[in-house]
Amino acid sequence: MQNKIALITGGSRGLGKDMALALAARGRDIIITYHSQQTEAEAVVREIRGKTGRRAAALQLNVADAASFGSFFDAVKATLRDTFQTDKFHYLVNNAGIGIYAAYAQTTPEQFDTLLNIQFKGPFFLTQQALPLIEDGGAVVNISTGLTRFCQPGYAAYAAMKGAMETLTRYQAKELGARGIRVNIMAPGAIETDFGGGVVRDNAELNKHLASQTALGRVGLPDDIGSVVAFLCSDDAKWVNAQRLEASGGMFL
Repeated sequence: MQNKIALITGGSRGLGKDMALALAARGRDIIITYHSQQTEAEAVVREIRGKTGRRAAALQLNVADAASFGSFFDAVKATLRDTFQTDKFHYLVNNAGIGIYAAYAQTTPEQFDTLLNIQFKGPFFLTQQALPLIEDGGAVVNISTGLTRFCQPGYAAYAAMKGAMETLTRYQAKELGARGIRVNIMAPGAIETDFGGGVVRDNAELNKHLASQTALGRVGLPDDIGSVVAFLCSDDAKWVNAQRLEASGGMFL
């Protein structure tokens, strides 16, 4: 019986790495993508193999460049054939992204377009082009942010793109339901990673403030998130569809 395979974009570090490890720990084989951090991505592949015994591979992908997706999926097909001896995968996690901190009044068209290409256009067309390779009965997990529910100055463009992803998720679920493909979106709160320059992790004052505004009394860690994605990519979530699931410890309640 073919083991189920998850494709996770942006899996070389941070939340994507933890998602990959959490899914592998639950018996999934893994394909991760990286933009420029090939060495880190290959280290994640080795860690997956060493810790879980699951098969894993890493492929280069620039989610901001939709014109490159055709050649990327050629590489995915070759990897599925050569590494996994199959022609389909089961779960797509659209995790890759960046953060740009800029007050609304100072946000430039260049910053807006960068976020648009990476956070919305990229996953829109990447998922579209992945559809022939996703098994019927599989799942797509998109990634949002707590900032679509609560507002923090400086994230207007970023949060707006994630709001678009939340709407897209419902449309994808509606249109892909005939194939049994579930589509959900997971929204992390503040997490200690290098995202956005590592500000939540490295700025002690901000970290303390955010912890004080969180019901569970701390900011999040990467391993608070990977298990939630692993749940959504499992039969335990077989009746969860078109949902926004926030994993924030109860921020700004």
